[in-house]
Amino acid sequence: MLALALAAAAVPWLALSPAAMAGTTTAASATGAVQGVAGARTTVDGQSAPPSAKPIASATLTQCATATIPQTERSATFAGEMTAVPGSARMQMRIDLEERIPGETQYRMVNAPALGVWHASTPGVKVFTHIQQVTNLSTPALYRGIVRFRWLNAKGRTIKAEVLRTARCEQPAPPSTAGESAPATAPNATPGTAGAGAATA
Repeated sequence: MLALALAAAAVPWLALSPAAMAGTTTAASATGAVQGVAGARTTVDGQSAPPSAKPIASATLTQCATATIPQTERSATFAGEMTAVPGSARMQMRIDLEERIPGETQYRMVNAPALGVWHASTPGVKVFTHIQQVTNLSTPALYRGIVRFRWLNAKGRTIKAEVLRTARCEQPAPPSTAGESAPATAPNATPGTAGAGAATA
């Protein structure tokens, strides 16, 4: 069984999200995110060149922390970023967590109170980013983030949607200790906090 605690960190120019489905019981807490506009030019052979094409959405595993004891030190941090498209007025994102344990061939959705929430950018934002940390991971198991993106027009209708998966975070089994068993951890969740400039969905 999996017991988690979720947390998300705010950055000066971002914003965040999560989602819930059937699966393992989890403990979670979410906070933070950022949004802004970025642009840069690269230099090739001493000459200025336009930046290479950037995908309109990305999903990454930014950290995978493993630990034998305590369980609360085991965590995975996921990040999603999306860019405005023509016709979009607002953007929305959420990050879900999937788990696969030894002996299983399929990932299953992790269910936690702090997961399964859509977070929206403020109108007019060009780049919207959400960072989600999940702690108290079980072992042995593999975890990955499922990041969902929605672009809305001025009337609030979805004009584009995407789903991306992050790289996996592997939590190896701790060394076995004769006569010693890990204590059960009760789920607990902390409400998430939106980052600067974020708006509720």
